[in-house]
Amino acid sequence: MITVLEVIKKSTEFFAARGIESARLNAELIVGQALGLKRMQLYVQFERMLTEAELEKIRPLVKRRSQREPIQYVLGETDWCGLHLKVDRRALIPRPETEYLVELVEGKLAERATKPARILDLGTGTGALALVFATRFPEAAVVAVDRSDEALALARENATALGLVDRVRLVNSNWFAALEGEGAFDLIVANPPYLTEQETQEASPEVRDHEPRSALAAGADGLTDLKTIIADAPRFMASGSLLALETGIRQHAALKSLCETAGLAEIESKQDLTGRDRYIFARKP
Repeated sequence: MITVLEVIKKSTEFFAARGIESARLNAELIVGQALGLKRMQLYVQFERMLTEAELEKIRPLVKRRSQREPIQYVLGETDWCGLHLKVDRRALIPRPETEYLVELVEGKLAERATKPARILDLGTGTGALALVFATRFPEAAVVAVDRSDEALALARENATALGLVDRVRLVNSNWFAALEGEGAFDLIVANPPYLTEQETQEASPEVRDHEPRSALAAGADGLTDLKTIIADAPRFMASGSLLALETGIRQHAALKSLCETAGLAEIESKQDLTGRDRYIFARKP
């Protein structure tokens, strides 16, 4: 027989030996998930003996994480920007950098007196950006597109769980391809693929081996999808509307030039919380 604390300690050692960061936290989250307990609940049950049935629930989750599958996929969920989201291999895991994008966008929108009436999320994945903006701008009509049917199915599951399935319209589209005739949007936001092939290969095993490659890499220079978005966006932007993009950290000179060529104005590069160029903002005159 083994106690809750003992299985956490053994799992921690197992993870640490495999180079997993925050090994103890990962162990606690996995054991808690298997037992249906929050971390604080675990602490008051450290000395409880686990049954074989409980251990059978823990073992496969520990094995998956030891193979460097992201902890969010192992748990099947993540808390992001105030939303509880289902996550799995169908889409990229929402990240803190994108949470900061939401904060920056809200700051930009606050500079104008009117709230966005129509919002477009390009490459929605889990639905994270579309759902958070639907929550924060309840009067807005939100359209979320992705070219992956699997990602759209996941986004629909999240929208349903959050009670937003009637607020967010999901469209299968390769960027703007299926949006002709949709009219203009007041906010277009995207976290598209922007890693170079080299950056993808150098990424952690969690990213490189488990997250969908189509949501990560965008050609040798990482600019393939961003070029398409910037070139086509003005046709779908209302006057004064905002384009907000999460990008790679060595792309901003090229991206600013692309925005200028597309006829966009008020082009601005913003850094993430680690001080790296990460976001591009522009408005349609």
